[in-house]
Amino acid sequence: MPLWKIAWRSVRRRSLASILTALSMALGVMLVVAVLVIHGVVAESFRNNSSLGYNVILGAKGGDLQIVLNTVYYLSQPVENIPYTVYEDFLPADQRADGQKGKWTDFVTFAVPVCMGDYFGQYRVVGTTPDFFDSIVFDEDEGRTYQFAEGRNLQTWNEEHGFFEAVVGARVAQDRQLKVGDMIAPTHGSESGDIHDEFFVVGILEPTGAPNDRAVFVNMEGFYLLDGHAKPVKSANEDTDGNLADVSDNDDSNEPIAATAASPETTHDGPSHLTKRTPLPVEQRELTAILVRTISPVVTPRFIDIINEGEVARAVMPIKEITSLFSIIVQPIQTTLLVITALICVVSGISILVSIYNSMSDRHREIAIMRSLGAARRTVMVVVLWEAVILAVGGGFIGWATGHLGIGMFGNMIERRTGVQVSAFDLAPPVPLLRYSQPIYNLERTMGGSDAVRHMLDLLLSPEVMLVPAIVLLSIAVGFLPAITAYKTDVAKALSASP
Repeated sequence: MPLWKIAWRSVRRRSLASILTALSMALGVMLVVAVLVIHGVVAESFRNNSSLGYNVILGAKGGDLQIVLNTVYYLSQPVENIPYTVYEDFLPADQRADGQKGKWTDFVTFAVPVCMGDYFGQYRVVGTTPDFFDSIVFDEDEGRTYQFAEGRNLQTWNEEHGFFEAVVGARVAQDRQLKVGDMIAPTHGSESGDIHDEFFVVGILEPTGAPNDRAVFVNMEGFYLLDGHAKPVKSANEDTDGNLADVSDNDDSNEPIAATAASPETTHDGPSHLTKRTPLPVEQRELTAILVRTISPVVTPRFIDIINEGEVARAVMPIKEITSLFSIIVQPIQTTLLVITALICVVSGISILVSIYNSMSDRHREIAIMRSLGAARRTVMVVVLWEAVILAVGGGFIGWATGHLGIGMFGNMIERRTGVQVSAFDLAPPVPLLRYSQPIYNLERTMGGSDAVRHMLDLLLSPEVMLVPAIVLLSIAVGFLPAITAYKTDVAKALSASP
């Protein structure tokens, strides 16, 4: 009979003690798996999304990290707004009322405005321009741009929909069962805020794996026309800087859009707000942030310094803030959690040692009979080690399965808090320091470097896979003392003792 079967029978004979011992190991492994998977998947998602397509964010004076979390991941609230005149400094001459190019036009590839503050259910509503999807390459490593699963990009002005067009992220469309042609109504300030005018869905994005999958993008011109979005002005003749200006309903700043629109008296089928023809005056506009890509990394530091020396806005480098977030805050937390859960596993291993060792006093006669039937000392020792391995690996498997089941149960909550989708079938990603080391890189190239090879290496280098040999080694270590006790059992004394 195989030795592991003998060990299995011994484990079954002490069923209650064996179950409790295995469950203690399962608890430790479950916590380890939960920490590895949740932190790993979230961290990997943040790192993958750090290739944003832009290298500078302009926001209101305040915390740099809050600007990044709010603008990139939609996880925080805007600090404040910045004047629209800041955005005008990036516009070319043909998009400015004065016909002169902005002072930063020659130093940037693009500048995309972003307005926030509204919600569509639990999802953030982002007011922006068509450049958000036309100019930004959100994954520079792969050269990926935004593609539409249905429909098209929003337009600044559309004869049928006016200023009220929207593009919906893949996650939002799936969750709310939206399609092109539907009408959506944002709420002001929160999920339970006042209901705004409706926007016409003209496009649904393909999944990107980025936070934009869970956002609703609306035409910025329509966003400005919603109730509560216009900046109050003291008088009709005072601009945002407190200087007097000639402002009227026919302000030149409105001409580029108004010129393409029909007269206000034009009839229009559908909701009445779609017939609005006049954009919000510039002096009543504000922005949450501006996404900027400079023409060269050389000009970026000086550009940021000049912006930050002013009193209007603050410029931050999102990649720097994301890296700092993980190195200063997230990584130490993960290390602490892993140390705690590893200690739980060690304590569980000690419980296996105590369980088997305490059973030795009741099994001296059993061991002596095995020896008298021809079993060698080493055979008895291996049987005891097998018991420790069965308890540890069995408990570890239960813990692994329970951990992934728990992740699946709390996946929706994790997504709401972090914006990252985590499922019960996700494995913890490889540790970057190991995955991208030179030996692994050389091995990947030797094996061809295909996607299949990369996926195989990711699987083999997952910390979860490494748990298997770790648990086996732990079980052997804790089972060694009881095994030595069994090895040293005196056959004559054990057989002569009273049963």
